[in-house]
Amino acid sequence: CVVMWSIGNEVPEQGGKISVLRFLQDICHREDPTRPATSGISWEGTIKNGFAAALDIPGLNYRTRIYEESFKVLPHNFILGSETASTISSRGVYHFPAVQKWLGNDAKKNSPDYQCSSYDLDACTWSNIPDVDFALADDFYWTMGQFVWTGFDYLGEPTPFDYAGTPNHSSMFGIIDLAYLPKDRFYLYRSVWNRNSDTLHIVPHWNWKGKEGQVVPVFVYTNHPSAELFINGKSQGKRAKIKPGEAAWNSADVTKRYRLMWTDTKYEPGELKVIAYDASGKAVAEKQLRTAGEPSRVELVPDRTDLTADGKDLAFITVRITDKDGNFCAADQRSVEFAVAGAGTFRAVGNGDPTSTELFHLPEMHAFNGQLTLIVQAGEKTGDITVEAKADGLDGASLRVRTTVNADDTQ
Repeated sequence: CVVMWSIGNEVPEQGGKISVLRFLQDICHREDPTRPATSGISWEGTIKNGFAAALDIPGLNYRTRIYEESFKVLPHNFILGSETASTISSRGVYHFPAVQKWLGNDAKKNSPDYQCSSYDLDACTWSNIPDVDFALADDFYWTMGQFVWTGFDYLGEPTPFDYAGTPNHSSMFGIIDLAYLPKDRFYLYRSVWNRNSDTLHIVPHWNWKGKEGQVVPVFVYTNHPSAELFINGKSQGKRAKIKPGEAAWNSADVTKRYRLMWTDTKYEPGELKVIAYDASGKAVAEKQLRTAGEPSRVELVPDRTDLTADGKDLAFITVRITDKDGNFCAADQRSVEFAVAGAGTFRAVGNGDPTSTELFHLPEMHAFNGQLTLIVQAGEKTGDITVEAKADGLDGASLRVRTTVNADDTQ
């Protein structure tokens, strides 16, 4: 569904070449008179030089600090968020203390591991955390669109580590990582945007050997208004989201509108449990995390077990390292080898680590914080695909994926 046409993004012409804007915008109107045109603006001067005013729809890339001014100055009576957030995080990585940071050229000083924290408080010097965009949308009827940069991580542009000598090769902007695995931030967005399903997600994992007795903050992302946290059965208190009037979109407390946070909890191995409550105070959802024991086995979790035998169909298999009881080993980084035989072939493997330069097309890769994604491709003959995974010191795993004439008939 095409909502509007874009004639450019962060183009040099935004410096004042309105004739070029009108030329391109007129082409859009000629070819499709039913839809407006926009452009992603990255320079604040456009609200005064006539460029933004000449657009059908003025689009701001980040620049949240000028949303209100733009609304007052421009004639449109609305603002489009043409690129938003650019929060940066690495799946399964948590830095302490859990405080908001704007990372620029000094990123290595703040993040010596070349990773960004999944407490979802890290942003670039020119960007912002999701909560700011949520609040702008909630507080001002004249805002529209959250075109989040980005849905997925991608190769290249490893901001804020985009300078010589860093190991980074992929972005960290994604809500989902390079291996198609959701980051914690996925559940923050889901808790606000998905109004048809419950969300209850705990940040971080609960495997912190060596940090016993030290502060490990716990965040909960949920669509419910309040929750209570327990560590080994002991309540850490209830938290409730604050109302919009209690924290402006640009205040330090804006996170409290969308996250439930226990910032002084101390780590002890065992069970982390959260109980969510609805507006009437009734318990409506519950979730637990348990400290894992020693890594024991590889687990294979396919997105589907029936493929079409067309030589193209793919199965995405999540590879997890667990203890003997199935608890996720969130800190394990060991290498996993794969073998695929039968009516299909190995296609690729990825771990989502922005600092990893291991090759996707070889059937072996290190886990990144306990997980990888394996991709298997169907052949052109029906039958079974056998998938095997093994890692040093662990019990291996095997899986069968069936290929049929029309897999849709079996779903």
